[in-house]
Amino acid sequence: MEGTKQKVVLSIRVAKSRGIWGKSGKIGKGQMAKPRVLAISTQLEDKSQQTKAFLNVLKYSNGGVLEPAKLYKLKHLSKVEVLTNDPSGCTFMLGFDNLRSQSVAPPQWTMRNIDDRNRLLLCILNMCKDVLGHLPKVVGIDVVEMALWAKENTPVVSKKRNIQDGPVPAAEVIAESDMKVTVEKELVSQAEEEDMEALLGVYVMGIGEAEAFSERLKRELHALEAANVHAILESEPLVDEVLQGLEAATVAVDDMDEWLGIFNIKLRHMREDIESIETRNNQLEMQSVNNKTLIEELDKLLERLRIPSEYAACLTGGSFDEARMLQNIEACEWLTGALRGLESPNLDPSFANIRAVREKRTELDKLKTTFVRRASEFLRNYFASLVDFMISDKSYFSQRGQLKRPDHADLRFKCRTYARLLQHLKSLDNNCLGPLRKAYCSSLNLLLRREAREFANELRASTKASRNPTVWLEGSGGSNQNVNNADTSTVSDAYAKMLTIFIPLLVDESSFFSHFMCFGVSALAPPGSPANGDNNDDDLGIMDIDDNDASTNTKNTSELEALNESLRDLLDGIQEDFYAVVDWAYKIDPLRCISMHGITEKYISGQKADAAGYVRLLLDKLEERITAQFTRFVDEACHQIERNERNVRQMGVLSYIPRFATLATRMEQYIQGQSRDLVDQAYIKFIGVMFATLDKIAQTDPKYADIILLENYAAFQNSLYDLANVVPTLAKFYHQASESYEQACTRHISMIIYYQFERLFQFARRIEDLMYTITPEEIPFQLGLSKMDLRKVVKSSLSGVDKHIGAMYKKLQKNLTSEELLPSLWDKCKKEFLDKYDSFAQLVAKIYPSETIPSVTEMRDILASM
Repeated sequence: MEGTKQKVVLSIRVAKSRGIWGKSGKIGKGQMAKPRVLAISTQLEDKSQQTKAFLNVLKYSNGGVLEPAKLYKLKHLSKVEVLTNDPSGCTFMLGFDNLRSQSVAPPQWTMRNIDDRNRLLLCILNMCKDVLGHLPKVVGIDVVEMALWAKENTPVVSKKRNIQDGPVPAAEVIAESDMKVTVEKELVSQAEEEDMEALLGVYVMGIGEAEAFSERLKRELHALEAANVHAILESEPLVDEVLQGLEAATVAVDDMDEWLGIFNIKLRHMREDIESIETRNNQLEMQSVNNKTLIEELDKLLERLRIPSEYAACLTGGSFDEARMLQNIEACEWLTGALRGLESPNLDPSFANIRAVREKRTELDKLKTTFVRRASEFLRNYFASLVDFMISDKSYFSQRGQLKRPDHADLRFKCRTYARLLQHLKSLDNNCLGPLRKAYCSSLNLLLRREAREFANELRASTKASRNPTVWLEGSGGSNQNVNNADTSTVSDAYAKMLTIFIPLLVDESSFFSHFMCFGVSALAPPGSPANGDNNDDDLGIMDIDDNDASTNTKNTSELEALNESLRDLLDGIQEDFYAVVDWAYKIDPLRCISMHGITEKYISGQKADAAGYVRLLLDKLEERITAQFTRFVDEACHQIERNERNVRQMGVLSYIPRFATLATRMEQYIQGQSRDLVDQAYIKFIGVMFATLDKIAQTDPKYADIILLENYAAFQNSLYDLANVVPTLAKFYHQASESYEQACTRHISMIIYYQFERLFQFARRIEDLMYTITPEEIPFQLGLSKMDLRKVVKSSLSGVDKHIGAMYKKLQKNLTSEELLPSLWDKCKKEFLDKYDSFAQLVAKIYPSETIPSVTEMRDILASM
């Protein structure tokens, strides 16, 4: 089979018909015979290796080409029936058990002759037996007759194509090996075949010769036919009567056929009427169901569009008193639900353009606008009246002799009554919250600033502290040293008290405002943080106002920006009262800026929540103010240091060296474990100016420059020795002063030594310079470096060397104001002189080996005795 893997076993041309032969011998339109070709084929499955058998029906196309029409699987063949109404016996029917419609009669196949019929049926039966393992039901044909025919027609001759019968497929010629039928072995058993042969043998022996028997049968047949004709002739009257009855019956049948045709037409018309009635009935029933559903939907819609009179009255003209707030909240909830119910997700889109829905939406919008306007006006007036009432009561604020901590519990309790109302206003019209927030911030800002101003004034008035002057490092002495030791801790304590009272208050006000005014950001400081102070009673549990607190935890950038803007309106201006306390404390004791800076840093580290953002900005500004004030003090002190440079003549230790030690000691007392950045930066600036000023003063008189430097650097080390062991910044400058001291000592001692023994060491220097260019043996022959010159230099410098050394001691002692430095300087001077003399002695031994000078040991003994 073309296009498939099926192998054709047998193909044969047949005629297809349907129905039965009529009495008139005519074939109807649906009973016309149609030429077909039946092909038996097999196919071997690749996976299961099983053989499947098929019956292919092929028809002729317009061009006379065969094409597939139908395909049957032989495993579904259940019945093979040879029709008895065909006298030729060439018509049969194949019944399959898997046909979709069993009510339609299967097609009938008509062969050209009996041999073709038997050949096709035997092939089908053999295929069912070999491939499928079972036989279908055979009706209308004798199996024995089929077996005998198969035995006689085993050799199959190839058919020749009949051109007149139309095209025959190539597969119609069947190989001889494929048509060897073993029906006798399969359809009739060996025992049955032997029995039939024995029976036929006995029957033939009883008759005798076949010709005689045939003649006998012919004679008997003629006799019977004659008898039948005689009997028919005798029964002519009966036949005529029968014919008349048949004619009458035929007439009645024709009448009945006519009546049946009439009834058929009427029934067809009635069927059409019934179908029309059923169609209209179905339409009416569908319309009824639709109308019922529509009425139900309209009832629901009308119920949704209905505005309860009590809610309408409450929204348009109700009171906002505390006793009426429950009704207002219920009306708000209904209005919110009604507006949400008319939106697209909750309302079918097909209802959106209905005029009643549009009108009702407009009416609800008017209700919303009216209610929002009334509620906003009431809340603005309510906030102002609350604050005005509190400001008018003077006992509410701090008074002379009495510091009063602000208490906003009652204020927040009254505001919380309207918290739910604000949430509904936000859901109804988010834009209305802006003016309400401004009104609340404006009113409460007056109260907070009044509380801070009164508290700060009374705090300064009730704090007793002696004022320290800012003149710390100036050159004049006097009793200021004692004044600087006065206790000013009450100043920083007052500042700490101001922060302790007001920073938690401002944080709580920010948190309350964030919740109360429906900002969707986190507003509470971490529990136990310094920002919350010792008592957190101001947190009134605003979180339970809104059941859906998931949105509160969502950080929205725009909401946070709006919150910070409102908090600026709420708290702006209160920083001036904090600045006043800082300035007051600075005037009393500038060093208290250190303590206040540490206190402020502690509060800054405790502000983490978003709602406390402006409080953190306030603390940052306070820190900047304190830093600026302390920087001002440092600049003034540095200016006082620089004024020492203008003095005409200064000797000894400058006054600001010991005063700086006193200042540093007190600054360290004020730090108390806080951040050191502020103080360390002051140290760096102080000492930088001190050292620069010291260098400028020393340069004014080069003759005594080294004396001034070594005395002041020594005083700096002595005064800061203890602090340098614990303060890394001071330790760095301590080492710098130590290096500068050593350099100044070395220069001053070298100057004194050269002053007394200039010729001696000048002679040694000339020798050292010549050793780079000529050999040592040639040096005694140079001008001014002969042995005679050496003897003159040694005699002038070392004769009476004890007097020269004594003069060197007096020179060192003469200009030194710090007597305690003299022993160490004299030791350095003797050591330096001995080192230089040792070098000179080595040069003499190398250049002038025959000359003798005092030995190094003698010189050491002379120095030791001095």
